Amino acid sequence: MKTTLEIQNLKCGGCANTISTKLSELEFVDNVEINNNDNTVTFSYENEETLNIVKSLLAKLGYPEVGDKNALSTKAKSFVSCAIGRMNK
Repeated sequence: MKTTLEIQNLKCGGCANTISTKLSELEFVDNVEINNNDNTVTFSYENEETLNIVKSLLAKLGYPEVGDKNALSTKAKSFVSCAIGRMNK
């Protein structure tokens, strides 16, 4: 299956690099594409359990789905993820 999620706190290529790297490490997740212009991440996945794992990981990294809670602590996590993504480019 393939889906596109609109996420919060996606700012730049560093963010995209972190998200792409982390999601690509997951088993049963393929074809990860990040679009900074419309704040989306698109990927193929095997089942609903995998989709829930992806959503949980995105939130943990600081990129919750639009409509989900986006507390200051979550925004701070996204800045850290962004910085790591920039260093690993």
